[in-house]
Amino acid sequence: MGTRKKVQAFVRVKPTDDFAHEMITYGEDNKSIDIHLKKDSRRGVVNNQQTDWSFKLDGVLHDASQDLVYETVAKDAVSQALEGYNGTIMCYGQTGAGKTYTMTGATENYKHRGILPRALQQVFRMIEECPTHAITVRVSYLEIYNENLFDLLSTLPYVGPSVTPMTIVENPQGVFIKGLSVHLTSQEEDAFSLLFEGETNRIIASHTMNKNSSRSHCIFTIYMEAHSRTLSDEKYITSKINLVDLAGSERLGKTGSEGRVLKEATYINKSLSFLEQAIIALGDQKRDHIPFRQCKLTHALKDSLGGNCNMVLVTNIYGEAAQLEETLSSLKFASRMKLVTTEPAINEKYDAERMVKNLEKELALLKQELAIHDSLSNRTLVSYDPMDEIQIAEINSQVRRYLEGTLDEIDIINLRQIQEVFNQFRVVLSQQEQEVESALRRKYTLIDKNDFAAISAVQKAGLMDAEGHLVGESDGQSFGLGVAPFSIKPGKKLRSKKALKDQFSSSARKEGASSPVSGKDFDVISISKTQLIPSSKDGDIKDMLPRDRETSSIEPVLSDSPKEEVRQPRPSTPPSKPVAFEEFKNERGSEINRIFKENKSILNERRKRASETTQRINAIKREIDVTKEALNFQKSLREKQGEYENKGLMIIDEEEFMLILKLKDLKKQYRNEYQELKDLRAEIQYCQRLVDQCRHRLLMEFDIWYNESFVIPEDVQAALKLGSSIRPGMVPVNRIVCLGEDDQDRFSQLQQTVLPEGPDSISFYNAKVKTEQKHNNMKTMVGLQQSHRK
Repeated sequence: MGTRKKVQAFVRVKPTDDFAHEMITYGEDNKSIDIHLKKDSRRGVVNNQQTDWSFKLDGVLHDASQDLVYETVAKDAVSQALEGYNGTIMCYGQTGAGKTYTMTGATENYKHRGILPRALQQVFRMIEECPTHAITVRVSYLEIYNENLFDLLSTLPYVGPSVTPMTIVENPQGVFIKGLSVHLTSQEEDAFSLLFEGETNRIIASHTMNKNSSRSHCIFTIYMEAHSRTLSDEKYITSKINLVDLAGSERLGKTGSEGRVLKEATYINKSLSFLEQAIIALGDQKRDHIPFRQCKLTHALKDSLGGNCNMVLVTNIYGEAAQLEETLSSLKFASRMKLVTTEPAINEKYDAERMVKNLEKELALLKQELAIHDSLSNRTLVSYDPMDEIQIAEINSQVRRYLEGTLDEIDIINLRQIQEVFNQFRVVLSQQEQEVESALRRKYTLIDKNDFAAISAVQKAGLMDAEGHLVGESDGQSFGLGVAPFSIKPGKKLRSKKALKDQFSSSARKEGASSPVSGKDFDVISISKTQLIPSSKDGDIKDMLPRDRETSSIEPVLSDSPKEEVRQPRPSTPPSKPVAFEEFKNERGSEINRIFKENKSILNERRKRASETTQRINAIKREIDVTKEALNFQKSLREKQGEYENKGLMIIDEEEFMLILKLKDLKKQYRNEYQELKDLRAEIQYCQRLVDQCRHRLLMEFDIWYNESFVIPEDVQAALKLGSSIRPGMVPVNRIVCLGEDDQDRFSQLQQTVLPEGPDSISFYNAKVKTEQKHNNMKTMVGLQQSHRK
């Protein structure tokens, strides 16, 4: 690639029962087609009419399947697009010759899909096979109808019709359509949905040559952008594939078009004529000017006709004798296209943000290096090689001596040495953290919060209350007394706070801790994943834990999880939910109900304060207005009576002066009250969120409790509890009772096993069904609106 190459041109012959065998013949290599006409005897003896034509092409597709057409025409161009090469595939020919069938195919049948859906499928297959690159895919669908540009995807709800008309814009990067929506697609089904959405919006009409004739040129573009996942390079590649379905050329005498269809045919033939002129100019090496701007079609395809892309032309022709004149015209166009050369090149771009970051990083490093060289210019030997183990050990020793105070400063040699010094600081800090942790582990016993048996034993020993807090732990409202030692038995007098504090400090020093642990530290420890419980010399707790594990099935557990209760016999008829809800709030949900009520009372109190503050603000505002009116009256009265000045200062009476002071004081009060109101509103918003969370948690826990208690069969609950920690109430009831695969799983399996085309067609059919459902719903809504208007 990178050198000039000819445009590839293929011919696809539409199957027909009346094929003109005596007039159309194919070459043995299947890359040439010969046309032979009989001379018209009505022209007389001297007849210079040409009767034979031979066209050399890249391939002739006769009675070819859609699979063969795609493999021959488009597969290579699509695969090279992932490498950064642009591609253009265009279908040309007379109306009814099979251009739309070749490009789009029959959307009702997966087997008969055309080049466009197969290209989308190939793109996403290649992305799956290329995990080393992050590839994004975007698509757009443009229609050119009567020399006007339309976005076929503008009917999507998140796009909507554009206010300004679309225009073709040129820049150094190429040609793009301003106002055309480009849609990101992350999976194959989304791309098919966009394709089917655009197909339903295309303009078609019927005439004698074709019942469903395309009345516009359509360009479906696939944009790809690939970034390497493994390399931190700022360079990335982009590419685009233009899939062009041209409207068919028409002879008005054969089609019998009238009215609107006649006007459409005029625009179609005019744009195709300008396209042919542009192709002729591109094929002539002596031509300097290429007439791209004669029509919207050639202007939009300016960088795709003879540019830096792989271009493929598929010419669709009839094989009947009656259409031989149009067939000759189409083959001449294909032969002219063969003269056009392109120069495919990889589209490499640079990520400006990543490039700037890399340059800034390099610049900062060079500045540091230069600064060190300047400051140490008197040194003759500076090594910038990576440090060995001996040098690293020496730096570690210097860091430790610096922290101990035996070394006043660390010698600076180069940038690597500075980085290693900081690294050794991190190593020393990590070692000290491990030493502190090992000291705490020697002093305390770790108990997992999920080990209900161990927690139950600790609660029995009196070291933890029912809410999971350590005995004597600071609750934020009183003095923290530390943790009661195991040697204290019921009935013995507790030591004073000072004695307990002294005992704990001395024991901490004996264990070699760097500093005594404060009550705040216990708070941090108690809310961590594990609880720290002081180890006892007597070993009572260690002996108690195994016994409690054996009897843990009947012991109460921590309040964070549901308490095991002696289950009452289930009533034959479940109670109503309002009655059960009151029972739940008094029993199992009492704690969260209490928190909910407390939060709600705080919220109401904040709202009451906000209301009172608002009333005060309004009163102050009214008083400010009254004061301003009085001040204005005094000012006007002073102006009428005559103003007095002393050394440039205005002389006012005492009453006006007092009003000014009062107004200043009122404004200060207003600002303070308003700030207080803002703070209260922020607190109200926060409290409201807490109340909503508590309400949601209360209702969710009630639903779980109600399902466990009255709805889910007891045998199902017993089956779920065996070897599983899932609470049955958390699973939807219909899923538990069913215990089978859901409808979506069965539907997916049915698609993969029953569809004759195989699992690859699932995305195609899913997108088709969704698009049809959407348009059926839209038609129903329009019908309902019209009926309401009547």
